[in-house]
Amino acid sequence: MRSIPPRNLALLCAATTLCVASHAADAPPIKPGLWQVRSERAVDGIKAPPMAAQMNNLPPEVRQKMEAMMKQKGVDMSGGTGDIKLCLSKESLDQNQWLAQKNSEKNCKTEIKSRSSSRWTWHSSCIDPKSETDGEAVFNSPESYTMKVATIMAMNGETKTMNMTNTSTWLGANCGDLKPVNTKTLNAPPMPKPAK
Repeated sequence: MRSIPPRNLALLCAATTLCVASHAADAPPIKPGLWQVRSERAVDGIKAPPMAAQMNNLPPEVRQKMEAMMKQKGVDMSGGTGDIKLCLSKESLDQNQWLAQKNSEKNCKTEIKSRSSSRWTWHSSCIDPKSETDGEAVFNSPESYTMKVATIMAMNGETKTMNMTNTSTWLGANCGDLKPVNTKTLNAPPMPKPAK
């Protein structure tokens, strides 16, 4: 089986809220605006650096090109610490928009297991590459939420388990020059391998 493309893992941090919202009956109970997402992940129990921080290993011109491309899509990865910033407009969180996006998702199916005003749980199954994901989002307030995701996937012919925790904090209603996230254009080209 093929390994998961680096672009998918890199965007997982950025898109986790969006993926959950796209399969829910209502928008998540969070404010639109600028969000900072701090991510921690481990593969098979071994702590790994955030995907956004791995961009520091790319040649400067490649990193700048990737950062500029992602910023056009509403994701600011330029901090260098592994934290990212997202601009989520009211439209980004609107269920009607998500329904249109949901119809084009042939590779993965997501089922909401439970949903309350403060906690959502879900399960996703993907076929290429094959993976199974269980997730939980806990909304502490409209300005703070934590998301935990556990994924079992095929990587280079082996089964791997990835656990990720995203802690998101609302920074304000104004996104500045960062455009709202657009899920239809969030897919990025493959991230180049760092130079040795």
